[in-house]
Formats: sequence, structure tokens, C-alpha cells
Amino acid sequence: MPSSTTQETPTGTDGVSLSHGLKQRHLSMIALGGVIGAGLFVGSGAGIAAAGPSIVIAYALSGLLVMLVMRMLGEMSAAYPSSGSFSAHAERAIGPWAGFTAGWSFWVLLCTAVGLEGIGAAKIVSGWLPGTPEWLWVALFMVVFCGTNLAAVKNFGEFEFWFAALKVAAISLFLVLGVLAVLGVLPGTDSPGASNLTDFLPNGGEGLVIGLLASVFAYGGLETVTIAAAESENPVQGVARAVRTAMWRIALFYIGSMAVIVTLVPWDSKEVVEKGPYVAALDELGIPGAGQLMNVVVLVALLSAMNANIYGASRIAYSLVERGQGPKGLGRVSGGVPRIAVLASSVFGFLCVLLSYWRPDDVFAWLLNMIGAVILAVWIFIAVSQLRLRRRLEREAPERLAVRMWAFPWLTWVALAGMAAVFVLMAREPGTRVQLYSTGGMILVLAAVGYAWQRARAKR
Repeated sequence: MPSSTTQETPTGTDGVSLSHGLKQRHLSMIALGGVIGAGLFVGSGAGIAAAGPSIVIAYALSGLLVMLVMRMLGEMSAAYPSSGSFSAHAERAIGPWAGFTAGWSFWVLLCTAVGLEGIGAAKIVSGWLPGTPEWLWVALFMVVFCGTNLAAVKNFGEFEFWFAALKVAAISLFLVLGVLAVLGVLPGTDSPGASNLTDFLPNGGEGLVIGLLASVFAYGGLETVTIAAAESENPVQGVARAVRTAMWRIALFYIGSMAVIVTLVPWDSKEVVEKGPYVAALDELGIPGAGQLMNVVVLVALLSAMNANIYGASRIAYSLVERGQGPKGLGRVSGGVPRIAVLASSVFGFLCVLLSYWRPDDVFAWLLNMIGAVILAVWIFIAVSQLRLRRRLEREAPERLAVRMWAFPWLTWVALAGMAAVFVLMAREPGTRVQLYSTGGMILVLAAVGYAWQRARAKR
């Protein structure tokens, strides 16, 4: 029977395996930085405007759901380290069609996100350098991060290490300043007390629902650490440590910062949406240059996300091809890196950028709607896979359970109920209903193709 430290060493279509160039410090920082994205720095403003101070409750509820998902994913990834992560787990637990569906839908999501993050980063830089074309900056960012991912996995790890370190330092400093201001001990500021919290639920349950949906999708990026773990020096211990610290990271960075912001700044302040909640809070404290400082941090968050998503997309594609679920060319490994998969993922991302300029109102809008609820579909695959694999592991290889899901199977079912509730809420809101239906259509098409491929392969 395999030991708990057994790891899979996947090989490409040319028989060359991926390297194991990520160190524990890389993995730890990828796990830390993965929860601090541009969605937190900027996108949370719309959630605050809708939910008011109750945004703290929204982030706490969605944070609990994400913690359960990460614990489930951590259990499977520690038992079966794989660059395919949840896609490989879905294939093992449910069938090849499930791995195909989860993997390729997530690949489309990551590649599209690369383009969106490139556009966001280019807007910031072109704002500093007026007259420079945004597409040129996007192309430059694409070349840089495609190049770092082509060279060696340790280059990706080093970039993410320093990106994450800067993001962690920035949000930690923000939290320290914010808490001091709330307590009234920050020089030059008076404590607002609870004056901004009196209208806790200003838009009723509907506002809380909008805030809840916004918060769910702000947690994207946590999955990267389980993909990266397969290329680390010690995958089992690495992913176990990262998942075990997820709870305090989510509580501190997301819920803690939301609590500080809504205490310091009136929820209905226009600056919360126009400038972003963090800039609005720093302006409230009278800190000079806060806007530009946060623009630098947001730029770093966007570039970090580009780097991580190119990496994640290439490894998901590589794993799918390795399992016979994609074009063989994408599975070629050179220097321990699936370089064709890296190039293909980068090109798809840049194509999304071009579509945003060429066809913003139809093709690009359709693409954005199509990926709107992919992360929820992936979470369902994770939960169902964990339900099935846990029983199998307990029966066949209990020593592989280095990480265990809490209160199994009850909390897994609670998580599935939470995901179903989010789907229902999306169906009720006009703004998210079209995303739900578009994503559902893509998932059904991929599932049909994957099932047909599975049947055809079984007949050979």
C-alpha cells in the first residue's frame, strides 16, 4: 500500500516529467498571496455599496464556505498530489468526463482572467503615463510573465514569493493603521466609534444577497496552491500546511479588513466605489499619497494574478493532456516545464484582450458571462469528489489522509447545500442570472463532449 508521502510524478507526452523546483517558502507565500487579489482591493467596493456594514457578514458566510472547500481540496491533494488538482480528483472519483469538464472549464476561466487582469494593470500604468496605448502594456505584461513561466517553475515561484510578500505587507500595514484609528490612538485622527455601523443592513436582505455574491467570487485564487504543490519539494506536507492556515488568513485579510473599512468610512460614500474601499479608508485617515500607494499595490495584485493564472492554466492543460483529454502537443515538457501549454494559455489570454477591444458588446460580453459561475461548478466537483474519495481512502489507504475534512461527511453536505443556495440566489438576481445560465450551458456542452469521449475510449 502506498505511504502517505507517496507522490505522483506526472510525465508529459514525450516522457519528460515536470520539475519539483518550488520550495516550501514559495508554497507558503503562494498560499498567503492567493487570498489577496485585486477583487479584494477594488471589487469589494460594489459589495459594500450594496450591503453596507453587513458586508462583514457576507464575507464571513462566503469565507466559511471557502474554508470548507479548501479543506476538502487539501484532503484530496495531500493524498494524491497532482498538477491537475481538482480535475484529476474528479476523474478519479466520478469519471473521466468529470475531470474533462472541471479541467477545461477552469482553463477557460483562468485564461480569460489573465486577459482581464492584463487590461486592469494596463489601465493603471497608462494612467501614470497618459497617451501610451493600453494594449501595448498588456502585451508587455504577457511577454514578461509568459517568459518567466517558460523558463523554470522556480521563476514563477520567485515572482509569486515577492509579489505575495508585498501584498501581505501592504494589507498588514493597512490593518494595523485601521485598528489604531478605530481605537482612537492613531495620531491626528479621532475614533469614529460605531457611528458608521448604525445602519447595518441599509438595503435589506437584497443588498446582503448582492454583497454575498460579490464576496463569493472575490475568493478566487486559493486553488493555485494545490496545483503548485505537485511541483514542490514536499507536496504532501506543503499542501497540508497551506490548507491548515487558510482559516486565519481568510479571517484576517478579508473579514478583518472589511470590518475596519466599514467602521472608518460611511458605507454610502461615493469614494468607496470610485476610488476603491482601501483608498477611501486611507483618505479618511488623511494619509498623503494613499491613492497612488494603493494603485501600486493593486497593480502588484493584478500582475501577481496574471503570473499565477498563466501558471495554473498551463498545469491544468498539461494534466488534462497527460490523462488523454486534450491535444498531445500541449503535454510536451522541456526543462521541466510544459512550454507549449504555457504559450497556448498566454495566447488565449491575449486573444481575450483583443476581443475586449474588437467585440466588447457581444463576443467578449458572452465570454465573461460564460465564466461567471465556473468557480461554483468547480467547487461542486470538489465536494462530490471528496465525498467519494474519502470513503475509498479510508477503506484502501488510510495512511494517505494527512489532511482530514472536518466532521465528515456532514460538513461536506453543508458545503454542497451552501453552493446550491448561492446558485438559487444567482438565479433570483437579474444581474447574475445570465451568468448562471451561460456558465451552465458551457458546463453541459463540456460534460457531453467529455462523456462522449469517455464512451469512445471505453470501446477501444
